[in-house]
Amino acid sequence: MAKVLVVVAEKGFRDEEYSIPREVIEKAGHKVTLASTGKGPAKGKLGLVVNPDLTLDEVDPQGYDAIVIPGGPGSPTYLWANQKLQSAARVIYERGGVVAAICLAPVVLARTGILKGRKCTVYPTPESLNEIRNGGGIYKDTDVVVDGRIITANGPDASRRFGEEIVKALAQKA
Repeated sequence: MAKVLVVVAEKGFRDEEYSIPREVIEKAGHKVTLASTGKGPAKGKLGLVVNPDLTLDEVDPQGYDAIVIPGGPGSPTYLWANQKLQSAARVIYERGGVVAAICLAPVVLARTGILKGRKCTVYPTPESLNEIRNGGGIYKDTDVVVDGRIITANGPDASRRFGEEIVKALAQKA
């Protein structure tokens, strides 16, 4: 059983990009801890309200086998420049963990340098595509991209497959 850290923006995460992968990961027997960028309940774009287990400031990335970052319109505001989130992703990746991001959240991985020379996808906006290029990522116009222990997906329609690829990567890591 892996320990998986899921990090959502305090406002504007994509509900299904959080809930569907979490359901798939937990069904496979893994333990999910939910963190957010702010204190108190986090609110999804479509109205889902979740109560994080801890804030990003309280996270010790040494205790996790994977990090999953749902996207949504709150990503550029709350996630992209968040140094704690970038650091957690980098630490988990450098320890041999799985890093996964969907929709606009792969920009976080680009900003950490994790995507340099790696295939990935993102919800394509001029800004997100520019961030991927600047981070050295090799953009693929497809729903889900797996490059080693890095899993990226381009939006809510890819949520289930994204979750399934995370579970596969965790099984290979075990």
